[in-house]
Amino acid sequence: MISEMIRRSVEEAMQIQGYLNNPISLKFIQTVSEWIYRAYEGKNKILIAGNGGSLCDADHFAEELTGFFRQRSRPAIAAVSLSQPAHMSCVANDLGFDFVFSRAVEALGREADILVVLTTSGNSNNLIQAVDSARKMGLKTVGFLGKEGGRLRGKCDLEWIVPGFGFSDRIQEAHMSAIHIIIEAVETMICSPCTSATSP
Repeated sequence: MISEMIRRSVEEAMQIQGYLNNPISLKFIQTVSEWIYRAYEGKNKILIAGNGGSLCDADHFAEELTGFFRQRSRPAIAAVSLSQPAHMSCVANDLGFDFVFSRAVEALGREADILVVLTTSGNSNNLIQAVDSARKMGLKTVGFLGKEGGRLRGKCDLEWIVPGFGFSDRIQEAHMSAIHIIIEAVETMICSPCTSATSP
């Protein structure tokens, strides 16, 4: 029955949202927020990459930083989603799809910038290549992962694995909720001069 499927899916959605409220998730959200705030203060930028639905999430993450989220009075935050179609088709055609993000990191990344990768499997070769390039260049790296973390597990400076779900949709829902909370936290720090980031 369709009603049973809907009820089951609603329960899954509620369960995945509940995963945000544990010490590991809360610490990750706070630390990423502080890193982005410090990048903003240091005039560094955030590069964001993903494939498929996670690419759409990368676009959304970037536009909420460069545009507005809840605070209309705060300055723009330098963020770039690595999703420019001409660049991606050029690199994919000439070098292969595995290099579409690493080439963008090499072009746009600078030491002390942040690379954020979004992947539910952790096994995307193009994201692994991007993280490798970013670390060689002195960027900080953040991984929003799922399932068991895949081959990206342990490669980023900071990672968050959403386990226990075999399908990407629920993992992406958790990723996006965390992203929204991170953006709100960054805006709060920018708009509260007395607030200071404390993580190393």
